Amino acid sequence: MSSEEIILEDNQLVCILTNKHKKATSQEKSIQSIIRMLNEEYDFDLKNIDRDVNITFTDPDTGKVKKQKIEVVIYEENSKRNQEDITRIGIVQDEKIKDNDNKKGVTITLENALAALDNCEFGLWTNGNDLKYLQKEDDEYNFDFKFSDLADIPGYGETIEDLDRADRSNSRKPANDSLIKVFKRSHDYIYGNEGRKKDAFWQLLYLIFCKLYDEKRRFICIEKGESYRRKFWVGIKEKNSDAGRKNVAKRIKDIFEELKQEGTFSDVFDGNEAIDLTDKGIAFIAGELAKYSFLDATVDVKGMAYETIVSNTLKQEAGQFFTPRNIVKAMVEMLNPNENTRVLDPACGSGGFLVLVLDHVRKQIAKKMYPDLEDVLLAEKFNTYEVNEKVRQYAETNIFGFDFDPDLKKAARMNMVMAGDGHANIFHVNSLAYPKWEHPSEIEKINLAINNSLAKMKDIDSNYTNDARGKFDMIFTNPPFGAKVKVEQEIAEKYFLSKYSDAPEILFIEACYDFLKPGGKMAIVLPDGILGNPNTFPVREWILENFKILASVDLPVEAFLPQVGVQASLLFLEKKTDLDKNIAHESDEDYDVFMAIAEKLGKDRRGNPVYIRDEEGAEMLFTIENKYVSTSKDGTQEVKSRVEKQKMVDDDLPKIVSAFLSNSK
Repeated sequence: MSSEEIILEDNQLVCILTNKHKKATSQEKSIQSIIRMLNEEYDFDLKNIDRDVNITFTDPDTGKVKKQKIEVVIYEENSKRNQEDITRIGIVQDEKIKDNDNKKGVTITLENALAALDNCEFGLWTNGNDLKYLQKEDDEYNFDFKFSDLADIPGYGETIEDLDRADRSNSRKPANDSLIKVFKRSHDYIYGNEGRKKDAFWQLLYLIFCKLYDEKRRFICIEKGESYRRKFWVGIKEKNSDAGRKNVAKRIKDIFEELKQEGTFSDVFDGNEAIDLTDKGIAFIAGELAKYSFLDATVDVKGMAYETIVSNTLKQEAGQFFTPRNIVKAMVEMLNPNENTRVLDPACGSGGFLVLVLDHVRKQIAKKMYPDLEDVLLAEKFNTYEVNEKVRQYAETNIFGFDFDPDLKKAARMNMVMAGDGHANIFHVNSLAYPKWEHPSEIEKINLAINNSLAKMKDIDSNYTNDARGKFDMIFTNPPFGAKVKVEQEIAEKYFLSKYSDAPEILFIEACYDFLKPGGKMAIVLPDGILGNPNTFPVREWILENFKILASVDLPVEAFLPQVGVQASLLFLEKKTDLDKNIAHESDEDYDVFMAIAEKLGKDRRGNPVYIRDEEGAEMLFTIENKYVSTSKDGTQEVKSRVEKQKMVDDDLPKIVSAFLSNSK
């Protein structure tokens, strides 16, 4: 990666095809997204893609020659790139244009363009949110063309018959923001067309889980020695007829009933859940989801897509605000858990910390199993059966999450299954009340899970309590804080620190201390008041007496905006052993503490991205080689790359992580 001194004005981007500066309108961003999608997901080479191409045609009514601009076209390989060489087209409109617009909608633009191109059978239309695929076919009765809605269009070297095979198992690997758009499009469809505004989120998740379960059946089939044949699929035109939609709906509902009984998924559901969408709705969303392989998508891609939906539903309903991914990633990387680390988040929300711990350890496992592979070829192994088995075993044994909100418990379990299992140890419990609570059955489940983990990891100690206290090697958490969050007096008074405050964030520090093993480490988000206010001085004294301070990272006020404005820091602590405490009492402690200030987190107060600028304030461009793996129909893999000039978000956290790890060696 290298930077170039090219002045890029605000609200500009560089086209990956032409390297020209373009105004970053919604239409232009969508053009760039479609080009990346066609290149990386559909495997069309950039040299065969062009943009803003004028085609000519004769108006059948007037006989006059007219022109139409096509935003994205794909030419036949090694052709002269003439109009007759165009094989695919993409019409890209502004986000405000609807698909039925009488001037720029699907019919007047895409159908017209396809009719004008002799050798182009397939095209797409998008406004950045909606995405329509069409096929042009001869209409023998009217001596004209007819246009059929498709669930997808063929990629490079594919035919429409390839897409229509029920046994097709190599779904597309989502690139850039494709999965986010699919999730959002599906959620908006349920919300707007199915009359299910209250449970659109859950209905979408049920369908996502059907897709995940169907993909995971590959591994179930391997264990049973059976051949895998997918059940979650939609015929390329199946959603166009009542009979076809009925068949899709039956397949999907059958999968849902099956997965609710299957071991991996059964404890995610209560058993009485149902997919209550119309056949048309199920067919539409299944068609959207079926295009992609969720297992092969990176955790970042899946996590961003999942959290986009969660952020628009559970967060608003529960008044909860979760930790931004770059902060979570930095905290996990700084403590660097491995496959022998038992991890807890006692306020896990939708599972953001636990998912990234799982991903962090997955990469270590894959590297150990495939030491000769690097980069994208190693990433291709992240979801092999062998890696998945080790990841599943680690997660089932070593990853734990507690949350007070039962809906968030379910959301976290679903998030963990999407990331690679480990959902079984997500519990609905008030961590501050543990080990006592008004739901004793849940406490029993926690204690049983902990004892199973101790037995598998062979680290049972006779001095341990027979519950979760004193059992964890690491804790990652962002506890609830603020004046609105109250802790019942009966719960608060069990903590020593309640003498100074009953604020949940302060009591959580002591609760985390109780959950950690001696020598265990924690990374916690805390409001700056704890670390600086005179009235919390006794709290800081208690922290210093019971923990070693490993690091402190000050965050800017933008960290949690636009959801909530709070000045916070990341504190990294190590629970002292009895020996550590004795040494500290006998002599003055003297050790180094890593301290850093993060001035930029890659976004402004409104949540808009902030990019690296030069000394004169101009946004800088970086030349980046994006590598990806192309898989042919016969399963052959090839590493391809795409060089782009991109802006880079201005985020200090990766530099802080690097400095901390260097100092820790």
